[in-house]
Amino acid sequence: MTIAPANATNVSELERLKTLHNGAKQQLTFSDAEFERRLAGLRQIMAAKDLDAVILTSYHGIKYYSDFLYTTFGRNYALVVTADSSTTITANIDAGMPWRTSYGDNIVYTDWKRDNFYYGLQEALKRNGVKAARLGVEDDALPLLTRQSISATFEGATLVDVSQDAMRQRMIKSAEEIEVIKHGARIGDIGGEAIKAAIREGITEYEVALIGTEAMVHEIAKTFPHREVRDTWVWFQSGINTDGAHNWATTRKLERGDILSLNCFPMTSGYYTALERTLFLGEPDERSLQVWNANVEVHKRGLELIKPGAVCKDIAAELNEIFIGHGLLPNRTFGYGHSFGVLSHYYGREAGLELREDIDTVLEPGMVVSMEPMVTVLDGEPGAGGYREHDILVIGEDGGVENITKFGFGPENNIIDA
Repeated sequence: MTIAPANATNVSELERLKTLHNGAKQQLTFSDAEFERRLAGLRQIMAAKDLDAVILTSYHGIKYYSDFLYTTFGRNYALVVTADSSTTITANIDAGMPWRTSYGDNIVYTDWKRDNFYYGLQEALKRNGVKAARLGVEDDALPLLTRQSISATFEGATLVDVSQDAMRQRMIKSAEEIEVIKHGARIGDIGGEAIKAAIREGITEYEVALIGTEAMVHEIAKTFPHREVRDTWVWFQSGINTDGAHNWATTRKLERGDILSLNCFPMTSGYYTALERTLFLGEPDERSLQVWNANVEVHKRGLELIKPGAVCKDIAAELNEIFIGHGLLPNRTFGYGHSFGVLSHYYGREAGLELREDIDTVLEPGMVVSMEPMVTVLDGEPGAGGYREHDILVIGEDGGVENITKFGFGPENNIIDA
């Protein structure tokens, strides 16, 4: 690692890598013991695959094992894990923040040469006396060009995918993780209540979304005062904009008779939670009420089916039968639920734990999953709109299941006086 001369007058004289221990390590989201538990699990994967080191490059991989959540802006980031070390490789634009907010060591790479990131990867292994013959990478989130560059950097090394094994490790939550997720669900309920109180004729979708987001952000800052405040959002939809679950808020003004959908997503230190509810501004018509009640029926049965030993695809199959009985199976738009943890709308997905017809994962203690049925009736048809409910359930060690979402659902709770 070179040190730039104090009187450098040319970029070529500046260092390729830096050590920037600027300030002191900050309080992390989890205990040191929790990060060591996670790293131990990764090292078991390394041992099973005979790997010398793992180079994690995804948002979720780096966050899970180090607590650092990067902001890319086109730059590369990594966490290099060996048998006895973990080192984040971060861009100079972030200065000392990645070191302060992560577990383990840190190497900063500068912009002065295009390949300095890869030089940093080499330095991380060199520091720990590791000669790379077999390296783990995350093929589920690794761009081809970056993979090719890593391969060229460690000439002769074999790159082995660890993404699916790491995902399976993340699927089982620790007590510390579950505590963070429970706070997220509670904060989502706060956002939902703020939204519900703001709903009125004439207000726009985006104004309602801002109100819900602000309520959640304030509570996140209060609950996690030692961590960054970032990434929380709301999708609030009305009328035809409810047809898709991931439709962003617009400038549309709410009208009497509208079907509404509130979707709160508090991001607590990189951990995603959600609250989603169907509402109506004024009394729904007869067909809308029928469709809404049918979806609520599926939701209630789904909550009963989530328990230790249940198989994801079997839950989906039984719920499909209820929709068939109502003639609504073709109106489904996505799976019945999914895992929670380090994920967001731009990173992460524990795809092995989804309540879908093609997933044969067995539910077990430590898993956290949603129940979120949805159907969409197209514009111009009776009952037009998108209907969905969403609760989060924690499967406990004693075989019990806890629903950590407390916001009421269904027509008895969510018809707003117009």
